Amino acid sequence: MGNIISVSTIGQDSHRFGEPCGETSIRLGGIDIPFDRPILANSDGDVVYHAITNAVSGFTGVNILGGEADKLCLGEGIKDSSVYLRKALEYLTDGKIIHCSLTIECLKPKLMPHIPQMKESVGKILDIPAASVGITATTGEGLTGFGRGEGIQVFCILTFAKEI
Repeated sequence: MGNIISVSTIGQDSHRFGEPCGETSIRLGGIDIPFDRPILANSDGDVVYHAITNAVSGFTGVNILGGEADKLCLGEGIKDSSVYLRKALEYLTDGKIIHCSLTIECLKPKLMPHIPQMKESVGKILDIPAASVGITATTGEGLTGFGRGEGIQVFCILTFAKEI
């Protein structure tokens, strides 16, 4: 058996919010969160899953968003971002995810009450314990459009164990 090293990659995604449309919800980290504005996206707009997908792509070198995800979304009508993340995970053959750290920037919705459920959902799809998923939320002091309520941005760092 070879030596095990850890490797980290970063992923990011962001989307604008649409105009208020009454009672609705947005999907973040695989769960529905009540919010009165939709995420503008071709898919379900789950920026958490998109950022994770991009971080997986950073490890595998296979870009899913903008490539295979577009074929699934625009060609086959598959809007569920968990499908794109699972597609990215199919290419993960020489490493195992051991930790996921997420930072979410938005003014609203308030995410703190939803973080435990999001950690469970993310852990389940990545096949790691919820305790190995860290999620922080910030308004960034309103210095960006995300912190002013125009949309939502997510940064993800994934840590992998890899045998060398």
